[in-house]
Amino acid sequence: MTDSSAIDRAFMRQALDFGARGQGTTWPNPCVGAVVTQDTQDGPVIVARGHTQPGGRPHGEANAFDRAGPNAAAGGTLYVTLEPCSHRTIRAATPCVERSILAGVKRVVAAMADPNPRFRGLGFALLRTAGIAVTTGVLEGEAQRTHRGHVLRVTQGRPMVTFKVARTADGYAGGAGNERIAVSCPAANGWVHLKRAHHDAIMLGIGSVLADDPLLSVRLPGMAARSPIRVILDSALRLPLHAQLVRTAGEIPVWVIAAESAPVDRELALVAAGIEVMRVSAGPDGHLDLGEALRLLGTRGITRVFSEGGPTIAEKLAVAGLVDEVIVSTSPNSLGRPGVVAIRPGLAGLLANRDVYALIETGLIGHDHFEHFERTG
Repeated sequence: MTDSSAIDRAFMRQALDFGARGQGTTWPNPCVGAVVTQDTQDGPVIVARGHTQPGGRPHGEANAFDRAGPNAAAGGTLYVTLEPCSHRTIRAATPCVERSILAGVKRVVAAMADPNPRFRGLGFALLRTAGIAVTTGVLEGEAQRTHRGHVLRVTQGRPMVTFKVARTADGYAGGAGNERIAVSCPAANGWVHLKRAHHDAIMLGIGSVLADDPLLSVRLPGMAARSPIRVILDSALRLPLHAQLVRTAGEIPVWVIAAESAPVDRELALVAAGIEVMRVSAGPDGHLDLGEALRLLGTRGITRVFSEGGPTIAEKLAVAGLVDEVIVSTSPNSLGRPGVVAIRPGLAGLLANRDVYALIETGLIGHDHFEHFERTG
């Protein structure tokens, strides 16, 4: 590795880390990180950092240039985690390629190209035409992981899905008859709330809602505003009007995805209570078409879904090839009696197959053991 490539990787890593801070707040846009550097006698130094702002604007590059001021970026290098945008939208913001040219940077280092085939490579070409040196592919694998939700939404029309399950040492997510049990330790629960904050939506099946009456918010100090959209898969619209989700719908949005055959009177009652109801196809067994449900979320701009939907939803999503990451939290404590199996055979088989899921991280959070799997195909 040359000194210059080591420097590029170091600054790109900072851009990736800084950009990740905004995950869960920028949809429908990706959360892009950007770093602007200037050369000095002692080596390059950072003069500004930026990331995509809540709601998707301004983009990471524009945010960095705004922070740098009118002259600080001139002659410098822009490190950015995704190819700078080259097209104007109906919101008429200046494309990041133009902002880069106007800022006077001499070089742009990008981690990955735009996944949208309509614009892929166009930003790089325009920068080079303007006389700006362009280097691509720096920490591309990490950028692909960071921007996976955006990539999947652009290429497959659906958001990425991370499924999280907590289980006892003997493999249960709950007691028999949907008896609610405390599985995770406080530290692990706090970590899960942080993961929620970095996703656009949290998704749950109606069975888990009926069993637990969850709130599904981010309950960490100072982070209530980072609570994601709450999405409930409820084919027959069984969500009770007295549920916590319904009572707090005015504070944190709730989207319910129902079957086309669900009762209209139930929809009207939920809508009157502030719930948004959407409908998709269902199979002969009455279960929702999960692929269609995710594509529907994609049309609404959702790029990252955190699913705590329970073992049944997890099994159906995994078997359908719709789970991109799996987080398994295992308590050191056993239930000691029969209960609800946390990981069903289909998902268990897939997690054991390294050609399908790679184990990318493992460790302890509090007393609980975590395993983080990532889909390889």
